[in-house]
Amino acid sequence: MPIMKKHSGLSVTLQVFDKLVEEIGCPVDFELPECLNKWKPTPFSFIRRNVYLVKKVKRRQEDDGIFCSCSSMAGSSGVCGRDCLCGMLRSSCSFACNCGISCVNKPFHQRPVKKMKTVETEKCGLGIVAGEDINQGEFVIEYVGEVIDDKTCEERLWKMKHRGETNFYLCEINRDMVIDATYKGNKSRYINHSCCPNTEMQKWMIDGETRIGIFATRDIVKGEHLTYDYQFVQFGADQDCFCGATGCRKKLGVKPNKLKMPSDAALKIVACQMAANSPKVKAALSSLKKGITASNNSEQVGKHVSFA
Repeated sequence: MPIMKKHSGLSVTLQVFDKLVEEIGCPVDFELPECLNKWKPTPFSFIRRNVYLVKKVKRRQEDDGIFCSCSSMAGSSGVCGRDCLCGMLRSSCSFACNCGISCVNKPFHQRPVKKMKTVETEKCGLGIVAGEDINQGEFVIEYVGEVIDDKTCEERLWKMKHRGETNFYLCEINRDMVIDATYKGNKSRYINHSCCPNTEMQKWMIDGETRIGIFATRDIVKGEHLTYDYQFVQFGADQDCFCGATGCRKKLGVKPNKLKMPSDAALKIVACQMAANSPKVKAALSSLKKGITASNNSEQVGKHVSFA
C-alpha cells in the first residue's frame, strides 16, 4: 500500500505539470529592460599625469617657482624643508633653487608614489590600503584625471545621471577647471571618504600648473585604509556615510549653511576698529590729545569726548 500511494502522488504531480505546460504554450525568450540593455561598464584607463581637454595655460619664465632663501651650504639646516618659503606657500621650488639637488620641495617631481593596493570593502565598494608605512606629512599620490571646464562637467554629470551612475570622481581645482577621474586616472580615485581621515588633499602650484596632491595627516601603518574628507556640498538627497569613524557625521554630504548676518553691535565694533586704523582719524585724535593737554594746563578740563 505505501508503494501504491507513492506512485499515486507522483502521477498527480505529473498531471499538474502537464497542465501548466499546456497553459503556458510556446516558450518565450526573456528580454531585459531597454535601460539595462544599453548599460555598459564605464571604460577606464590608468594615467600618470593630468590630461587636458581644455586649453592649458602656457608655461612662462616667471612660472619657474618662488625663489626661497634656503641654502645647502655646510652647516646649514635648510634644504627647502619645513621652513622653506615656497613649501609654506605650497609652491614647488624653481629649477634654479640654491639648494640644487638637495632641494626636497619638489613633491610631484622627486617623491615616489607610496605603495598601495586596491581592495574590496564591505560597504564602500573598492578602497585603497597602504602597502608600506607612511609618515605624517609625506606625499602619498597625486590626484589625476581629465581636466575639463564647468560646461563639460555639467554635461558629464547629466549623462552619468541618466546612466544611473552613483560613483563620481570630480575634483574642482580652480574656477572653470575640474579634474574628472571617471574615465582616466590612477589609484587615488579609489580612496574612500572618512569623517576622521588620515590623508588630505593639497593644491600646489608646480611650474605654473595647479596640481592636487594627497598627503598624510598622521602616521599610517602598512595595511591601513587610506581616506580623506571629500568635503563636498550636497544639494540633493542625503547620502549615508559608512566610514565607521568615532566622530562620523552619519551623512556624506554637507548641506550649505545660510549666511549669518552679523549683529548691529558687531558691525559697530568693526566700524570703530576700521575708523581707529584710519590715518585721518589718528591725526584727529592726536590733535585732540594736544588740545586736551593744553586745556588741562589752563585748568579747563574736558571730561567727555564722543565720536559719532
